[in-house]
Amino acid sequence: MRLHETWSAPLRALLALLLVLSVGAVFNADGAFFQWSTHSAMLRQASVHGILACGMTLVIVTAGIDLSIGSMLALCAMILGGQMTHGVPVVIAVLGTIVAGALLGGGINGMLVAKAKLSFFVVTLGTLSIYQSIALLTTNGETVSLFAYARFNEIPTLINGETGPFPTVLLLFGGLYLIGALALHYTSFGRAVYAVGSNPEAARLTGINVRGVLIAVYTIAGLSAGFAAIVSTGRLTAAGPQVDTNLMLNVIAAVLIGGTAFTGGDGGLLGTIIGVLFLGLIQNGLQLSNISTFWQGAVSGAILIVAVGLGVLRDHALRARLRNARRRRAGVEPT
Repeated sequence: MRLHETWSAPLRALLALLLVLSVGAVFNADGAFFQWSTHSAMLRQASVHGILACGMTLVIVTAGIDLSIGSMLALCAMILGGQMTHGVPVVIAVLGTIVAGALLGGGINGMLVAKAKLSFFVVTLGTLSIYQSIALLTTNGETVSLFAYARFNEIPTLINGETGPFPTVLLLFGGLYLIGALALHYTSFGRAVYAVGSNPEAARLTGINVRGVLIAVYTIAGLSAGFAAIVSTGRLTAAGPQVDTNLMLNVIAAVLIGGTAFTGGDGGLLGTIIGVLFLGLIQNGLQLSNISTFWQGAVSGAILIVAVGLGVLRDHALRARLRNARRRRAGVEPT
């Protein structure tokens, strides 16, 4: 049973990240690739993906996946926009958006997966369409501009501001990951998450509330969607019901690139951070090289396939080592 984040996968992702930096230096000889202003803009852009990937990591560690994460963000953004246009105070609107995300993630997705025992794929694929439709219906598909609402300007001022040399959103992003990493590695909840992803039946027999863990991780994914909706809306000063077609792909790719196993029970947030930065640098490099943005989806998809393939090969190698170890203990020649 694998109940921890090994260092090998994040290390491989880090080496890949350094390779991207090297390639970026070669193809951008004017030095723009290494200017702090360039990377600061990239970090702001990647912040939404990173926040979503935080919640997605926990779901994938339990051997699940949340396909509705992008639609959930869009619906949460419209909930925030609706509250602001109806005069709700900023603090209450923000809290209401985060609570709405938790209800969409845990109250619907989590309950259907854990209590009704429906396939996570079927449930989240269905809610992907449902949440997207509701988001579009709220304003007939129109974007809600919040620029004219003076009380809303506190959010973009915070999100787009800087604390010293660093974007404020980067500090929020880092704080979120620090809390998540501590919870995963140093609490009984984190150990339960890994145990459920590794073997849910064995986890149940050891006294772990498997249903409760599943509801919790989908709730956290929903909280991440609500938080990401606030950041996205703050950056754009507008709430849009449309979902970026590459959003879900990039989030899942970042998690898998970071070494979280698609089969569950292994991985963590350190690797996810590296995965988010990896994809962000690639997309940034494509833009600086004047390569069409239409290639971004193709690149992310190819990287996702490679990441999953490497994960499968790693699992096969691990099983082979364990099998050979058992054969040696039994006095049988390893295969």
